[in-house]
Amino acid sequence: MKIALPSSAGGHLTELMQIKGAFGAHERFFITVRRKDTEDLAGKEKVYFVADTARSPLGLIKNIISSMRIMAKERPDVVITTGAGAAIPSSIIGKFLGAKLVYMESYCRTKNRSWSGTLLYPFADVFLVQWPSMVSKYGKKTQYWGGVF
Repeated sequence: MKIALPSSAGGHLTELMQIKGAFGAHERFFITVRRKDTEDLAGKEKVYFVADTARSPLGLIKNIISSMRIMAKERPDVVITTGAGAAIPSSIIGKFLGAKLVYMESYCRTKNRSWSGTLLYPFADVFLVQWPSMVSKYGKKTQYWGGVF
C-alpha cells in the first residue's frame, strides 16, 4: 500500500508524525511546504514541496498544478492528512484518483471546525477528531479515537 501524507509545516506535520506507527511500515511520501522542519524531514523521507496556499489565489494555483503532477506520478492508495491549506489540493486530487482519504482534525480544535476540516469533510472516507466535543461539530461519519499527544 502506498500512502500520501500531505500537510502544512509546523504543528500539522508534527501531529502527522505522531501517528507514524500507522503508516511507518508502508511505502509513503510527504507533500508539504518548504521550511526548516520539512527540509529536515526530506533528509529522512521522500518529500515533495508545494507552494504554500496562504489563502492566496496564485499560491493555490501553483499548489494545484504541483499536486496534480505529484499525485498522478505517485498514485497513492490512501491519503492521510492533518491539513491545513497546503494539503487540501493534494487530498482532493488523491480522492479523485481513487485513493481513500483519512482526515485527522488538529488537536488544537476543541470547540470549532477548521477551514481544512470543513473543506475536506465531504471527501473523507474516515474523519477523525481528537476531542469528544468535536464529534457533533461535523457530521455522522466523524469519529473520536482520542488524541495523538
